[in-house]
Amino acid sequence: MSPDRALTAASAPAPAAAAPRAVAPTATPTTPTPATTATHCPYCALQCGIELRPRLYRLESREPREASPSSLGSRLGAVDLIPRDDFPTNRGGLCSKGWTAASLLDHPDRLTTPLVRDRRSDGFRPASWEEALDRIVAGWRACQRRYGPDSVGVFGGGGLTNEKAYALGKFVRVALRSRSIDYNGRFCMSSAAAAGNRAFGVDRGLPFPVSDIAAADVILLVGSNPADTMPPIMQWFDAGRANGAKHIVVDPRATPTARGAHLHLQPVPGTDLALAAGLLHIAIREGLVDEDYIAARTTGYDAVRRAVTAYWPGRVERITGVAEDDLRQAVRLLAEAERAMVLTARGAEQHASGTDTAQAFINLALALGLPGRPSSGYGTITGQGNGQGGREHGQKADQLPGYRKLADPADRAHVAAVWGISPDDLPPPGVSAFEMLDALGTEGGVRAMWVLGSNPIVSGPDANRIADRLAALDLLVVSDFFLSETAALADVVLPVAQWAEEEGTMTNLEGRVLRRRRALDPPPGVRTDLDVISELAARLGADPAAFPAEPRTVFEELRRASAGGLADYSGISYERIEDEKGVFWPCPAPTPAGGGQGGEECAEGAGERDSGRAGRGATDATDATDATDATDATDATDATDATDA
Repeated sequence: MSPDRALTAASAPAPAAAAPRAVAPTATPTTPTPATTATHCPYCALQCGIELRPRLYRLESREPREASPSSLGSRLGAVDLIPRDDFPTNRGGLCSKGWTAASLLDHPDRLTTPLVRDRRSDGFRPASWEEALDRIVAGWRACQRRYGPDSVGVFGGGGLTNEKAYALGKFVRVALRSRSIDYNGRFCMSSAAAAGNRAFGVDRGLPFPVSDIAAADVILLVGSNPADTMPPIMQWFDAGRANGAKHIVVDPRATPTARGAHLHLQPVPGTDLALAAGLLHIAIREGLVDEDYIAARTTGYDAVRRAVTAYWPGRVERITGVAEDDLRQAVRLLAEAERAMVLTARGAEQHASGTDTAQAFINLALALGLPGRPSSGYGTITGQGNGQGGREHGQKADQLPGYRKLADPADRAHVAAVWGISPDDLPPPGVSAFEMLDALGTEGGVRAMWVLGSNPIVSGPDANRIADRLAALDLLVVSDFFLSETAALADVVLPVAQWAEEEGTMTNLEGRVLRRRRALDPPPGVRTDLDVISELAARLGADPAAFPAEPRTVFEELRRASAGGLADYSGISYERIEDEKGVFWPCPAPTPAGGGQGGEECAEGAGERDSGRAGRGATDATDATDATDATDATDATDATDATDA
């Protein structure tokens, strides 16, 4: 289920050929070619448009015989994958991972039966679904009787569909009555999310379509190397440069992206915060800030201005290693451009002070008056396939669907009404992923965990610590389609469907909600995550109707739960997504009288309008500036420089 595991499988050497069995079937293509399925790459947040063309095979015995028409099957050989030229984000482009994504669908290491251990010291043995699910529910109930409801937790992933993320959050809070849920996005762009909430009151990756990148005159790109990590998006950067745009890249390394930039600022790793403060200092001292914009659309500017006085160019050069002349050139390029963007990514955000660093670059964008102008503003380049939607609808410990807050009484009341329960029955907010994982198996911590769509031993910080904590659990359950490093430690492993075998929606880095469409049935013995959630909820005593396994039904409930929230999906339908090649949120449903928002308000380009609203909603940033003022940035972070992989 997790892309990190999937990549390992895709790049592993092919297994040695085994001796043929007496009646092992072989497959030869047959006609006619089935219709294509329009869907999206399972990997990064660009969610490139692709088509899948299943191959039909005639299964034949190695012993000579006539093959009948009834022996046709559509499973072996899986699908051919073709990029979609007409999809607006990638326009026919794919990276190497995208081109090879379909190879995992029929990989020989694929799990197709549940696995259980009789004792921790034993190896796995195959089990029926009935036995595996019975064991899980019995273990959860035993933990909750002994340690309380919060002792059972779930760790999700940023690659799960919106429907699965929504159902998972509801499952934990309603069926398990636990507050213990979070997901691997906490290790991804949570710093930028927190900074965006501080400044704009909303956590959004890009508040504009990627096509706006091509129209920007100047772009400051901080801690990102999309030429390697998101190659199809480079067509928009390349188009901008072809029209005379100047790009400034901040990266300690001479990456392919940096080598193509007009200006490469190469700071000492861990000094991005001081760099951002120094750039704003220059903008203020040289009179390049937009005073009218600041007065009309921001608060907290005086505190920010006082804080960055300590970051004069000479000092910033000594801290960061970036020459004063380059600092001044970067600021002047941004300030004098008609259309300019500041974009951050994991390289600047995955630090001990990552939120403050992202906030400091937001401060720079606001001081220059960028948010709200066409083809301008601030954004962060989301990494995981559904990193945006995966945190909007209940997978985070403190959030309910639609970016509602679990601590807010009005938000609790709205979602509880949709779920048919009392607000008092909803648990309080839980703890973050890092805190939850760090306390596994300890007093007051989670004692039984279910991991879906993640491989925390590989992707989480301090792998040895995480492995030790997982081993301390009373029960570890992992849903995956390969035996990942985390699944190898589990007590129960559940084989689940891959991306091309399920339906649902994903929300890409632009906030564009997309359809994931099924091209193949799962192999025999494999179930979808929604099937598993539904079955477990029923075994825990929940109303089966409250946990449907049909994705469209789940999405219709998600629309109602998100209505009126920041991430309002109530005006989005499966049909509309297909008709419009994706729909941007927020997208409220039209009012009964036909007035208000909804309808055309959600059409492509709504991202620009959202950017304007964000600019008007800018708020106090003193938390970030206090941190900036207190450090000389050489010890602003102890983390190594991370990229947006």
